Amino acid sequence: MRQVIIIGSGPAGFTAAIYAARANLSPLLVASSVETGGELMNTTEVENFPGFPEGIMGPDLMAKMQEQAEKFGTEVLYQDVVELDLAGDVKKVTLGNGTVHEAESVVFATGSAPRKIGIEGEQRLSGHGVSYCATCDGFFFREQEIAVIGGGDSAMEEATFLTKFASKVYIVHRRDELRASKIMQDRAFANEKIEFVWNSEVEDVLGGDAVTGLLLRDTVDGTTRELPVTGVFVAIGNDPRTHLVHDQLRLTEHGTVWVDGRSSRTSVAGVFAAGDVVDPTYRQAVTAAASGTTAALDVEHYLAARGDAGLPERDAAEIDGLTDADGDTAADAA
Repeated sequence: MRQVIIIGSGPAGFTAAIYAARANLSPLLVASSVETGGELMNTTEVENFPGFPEGIMGPDLMAKMQEQAEKFGTEVLYQDVVELDLAGDVKKVTLGNGTVHEAESVVFATGSAPRKIGIEGEQRLSGHGVSYCATCDGFFFREQEIAVIGGGDSAMEEATFLTKFASKVYIVHRRDELRASKIMQDRAFANEKIEFVWNSEVEDVLGGDAVTGLLLRDTVDGTTRELPVTGVFVAIGNDPRTHLVHDQLRLTEHGTVWVDGRSSRTSVAGVFAAGDVVDPTYRQAVTAAASGTTAALDVEHYLAARGDAGLPERDAAEIDGLTDADGDTAADAA
């Protein structure tokens, strides 16, 4: 039986693994059979993660995190979790291949999934011109006119990236102003290949076997019109991946996993949550990584309180951060 199993391979999951491995907890991290690395795998250049003043590509950042976690002894499984049994002292994690792993504790760091518009044409043409990942599919739209749906940072980032391939990129937004940060707005406004389509909602994605256009409704006067495009990139936010725990963990009004204050403790003892699955507000790589740290330390404290013989000899005060490794208090250090 494991001391801790970490579910999720984004910044929260791998940071939790780094800390847990350095605490000699020998964590097992269940990544994914197809989506290892989380949402940063779909991101281009990351400019705001500390330590990379020149920026770093999202997939490269995740590769470094995984390398660091494995360096300290994390075992990574490329499998999908299909069922969880979190009741009782022994937590059971069932994988897609039928294997069941048991652990004293679980860190739930499954992140979030791209939000969908929810219209028939979007679903029918997904993978046939409708995409949720510019870095994955942008190459296929060379010298074509395409549309990005959304008004936040993700939409601006995707649109700017797509101008490397497309001849024209429309940004379709249902309001007359953006939610994106000023720096992301300025980049989009300055790009000659980008044209904004304001006050417009997507009524349908048009096309038979492939996308041929969008049916747009004006949010001011209600009129509709068609916008000819051959590709549609949806960037309207994300929803937390909580389907595995809907009937086991308490959720918030935002649909995220409830945690106790600034801790990672969930409503079930021995189960901890971190990253975007608990965060409806900030949803940054650095905040996810920080919450992964919190989860690993909470796990260490939980196991120490249970008297786990496999833990290194550290008292609860040190784990809480009240003393350093030499036993000095925070006040003494100051």
